[in-house]
Amino acid sequence: MSKKNQERSGCGCFNIPISVILLVLGVGYWWLRQQENVDLRKFLADNSPVTIPGLSSTTTVSPINPTPSLPTSPIVGSHNQSTASNIDTSPQLPKSPTPSKSATAASPTFADDSINQQEIRGIYLSRYQITNNASEQAIRDRVRYYHSQGINTIIHGVWGNACTMYNSRVMQQTFGYKSCPNLFRDRWLDWLIDEAHKQGMEVHAYFEKGIKIDRNSPIFELAIERKWIVPGVDRTYAGVDHYILDVEIPEIANFFRDILVEFVQKYPTIDAVQWDDYLGYHAELPGKVDRTDKLTNFAQQIITAMKQANPQVSFDICHHNPYWAKRYFAADWQKWDVDRVFIQAYNEKNFQAEVDYAQKYAGIAITDQQLHRLPEIIANDKIKGILVFPLTGQPRATAAQLKSFSNKQY
Repeated sequence: MSKKNQERSGCGCFNIPISVILLVLGVGYWWLRQQENVDLRKFLADNSPVTIPGLSSTTTVSPINPTPSLPTSPIVGSHNQSTASNIDTSPQLPKSPTPSKSATAASPTFADDSINQQEIRGIYLSRYQITNNASEQAIRDRVRYYHSQGINTIIHGVWGNACTMYNSRVMQQTFGYKSCPNLFRDRWLDWLIDEAHKQGMEVHAYFEKGIKIDRNSPIFELAIERKWIVPGVDRTYAGVDHYILDVEIPEIANFFRDILVEFVQKYPTIDAVQWDDYLGYHAELPGKVDRTDKLTNFAQQIITAMKQANPQVSFDICHHNPYWAKRYFAADWQKWDVDRVFIQAYNEKNFQAEVDYAQKYAGIAITDQQLHRLPEIIANDKIKGILVFPLTGQPRATAAQLKSFSNKQY
């Protein structure tokens, strides 16, 4: 429109050619559609860093980790290389757990509901997910988003590097500070649990890093000074040196027991706690000491104490198959009296062998780089649960991929 026309009184609409009006309307429509796309992409992106079960960052500010490179399972008996880790063909099953709330709650519906045959459809959210002072509204929105993507279980980090991601009396009395040095709202977990239960979902508290610490732990120097560390460096995974707190020391064992008891009393409506292969040792620690029985005693003690404090909470583990766990991590978890076991299947080389084990337990854990495995997992009616770890560090996008991939395949 010319400057002369702009200076006339009135809008001058009747002097504008029809073609110009149509052009303006077309551009406006295109702009609005682009805005919608931008908003959608906001829901599909989550830049919060995350750690993988059995892996951890070497720094507290960069928790994205490399794909685990686990030792090759030995070949025993008549098992060939393709099923090398499937050694114990008839493992002793743990006691049957109380049916999970998520198995009976109204499930979110996918396009054809094929994945909903799995009782548990969980996603891991690292403890770093709540270190940005997320507001109550942000946390509730996050829960509703995962619910909309068909997730019915959130496994959220609450512990790591020997400190809590909530205000702890035990931490305060033991070390003089009440939590990890991270920013979070005091009631973040209350909001998360409340909203999840409103949506018919479960929340499992993830004890990341278990009994292991790295140099960034707030108690690292103290642990060295007081000789709380098992001799040697745990290099289970390339790129990070871990040091294992010696649970044979009564002071350390009691600390973990008290933390676990405190947690299930502070959050009585939590559905489960979950530990992973960081509740274990590495076979290549110096001295070749067999710590299997000591670790079993420790696990039994903390589980018993937790159950006495709150018998409604399930004690779960996401660990390697029974043979591999005992052989490489001194973790004879079949004797721990756990409620549910999820088999880690992050190693593509032995994936089918891990599936065979997962059929006998509560389910399987995969990464978002293994979503191509979903068709065979979903089609297997013996797999009761699927846990997905967002190795890319973007759990929202992973949840969307999970739903999209399921719809596409079925």
